Amino acid sequence: MTDDRVSRELTRWEKSAIRALVTKWCANYDPEYGCLPLDCPCYMLGKCWTGAYCRYFEAAVLPLDPALAASLSAGANVEKRPCPVCGGPVPVDGRTRYCSPACAKAAHRRQQRDHMRKKRG
Repeated sequence: MTDDRVSRELTRWEKSAIRALVTKWCANYDPEYGCLPLDCPCYMLGKCWTGAYCRYFEAAVLPLDPALAASLSAGANVEKRPCPVCGGPVPVDGRTRYCSPACAKAAHRRQQRDHMRKKRG
């Protein structure tokens, strides 16, 4: 996997699948000490966003669950369209129309303003 993918929040299923893989298959994980090479809690157990993964997990553990690997890499090939307010990239998923809450608020304000102008005029 590459690091040029879009960062997004992990779903509940992805988080539980990562936790199950780490606790069952990761050779560096110890329930008492956490990550043995780093001598700290396991980075992957607290993971909430896609992006950088533990190199060992990505190379040796993640291939054991092809469905999870496909789900985590799906963000790299997401089709995008421009935001109607600012022109920024918006993933085409059928629900999201704007790239940010600020753009959604600006569009809503514009719609309300146009509606009131039409009502008065």
